[in-house]
Amino acid sequence: MHTPDTLHRRGLMFILSSPSGTGKTTISRLLLDADDELCLSVSVTTRPMRPGEVDGKDYIFVDQPTFDHMVEEEHFLEWAHVFGHSYGTPKAQVKAGLREGQDFLFDIDWQGTQQLYQKLETDVVRVFLLPPSIDELRRRLTGRGTDSAEVITARMERARAEISHWDGYDYVVVNDDIDECFAKVKEVLHAERMKRARQTGLIGFVRGLMKD
Repeated sequence: MHTPDTLHRRGLMFILSSPSGTGKTTISRLLLDADDELCLSVSVTTRPMRPGEVDGKDYIFVDQPTFDHMVEEEHFLEWAHVFGHSYGTPKAQVKAGLREGQDFLFDIDWQGTQQLYQKLETDVVRVFLLPPSIDELRRRLTGRGTDSAEVITARMERARAEISHWDGYDYVVVNDDIDECFAKVKEVLHAERMKRARQTGLIGFVRGLMKD
C-alpha cells in the first residue's frame, strides 16, 4: 500500500503459473516474505483442508454445493475444476484492494489466467515459469515422495498441456536456479509497478509541478 510520501498507484494482479514441480510455490513464498506490498489472493476451494492449513488464510474451504452457488451468483473473477476439486477467486475483495493500491499474487493455471485477463486486462501481469527440461521436472515430482506413479504420470501429462500455453503470458522465466529465478520475477514485479498507467497519483503531481 502507498504511504503519505509516495504517489498513489492502482494495485496489480501478479499471476504466477507453471506446471506442478517447477517451483511456483517456492517463488510465491519468497515474494510474499520479501515484499510487504504483496499479498496472496486467497482462493475458495472444495478440496479438503491439509494439515497445517488455516481456513481463510491459505484457502476458503467450502463444499461443492456452496461453490456451485457462488458460481451461479457470479462471486468469482475466475474459477476452474482441477484434479477433482473446484477453485475460484473472490471478486469483491480483489477489486476493492486494487483501487486502494494493493497488489495480489495469484497462484493459478493458464485457464484461470485467461479468465482474469479477459475481465481485468490492464490490472493483470502474467508470468509463466518453465522447468529447465522435462526430465528435470519428472525428477522433481518423483523426489517429493508424496505421489504415486499414476499421479506423477497424470501430472506430467498435465504439465505438457500447460507448457503449450506459454505464449499466452507476458513474461516467461526458466527456473533452472531458484535464486536467479526469484530475482528475475522480482524485477518484473517492480517494473510493472512503475508503469505510467498504474501511477494514478501522477496527474495531480505533474499538475502541481506545472503550477510551480
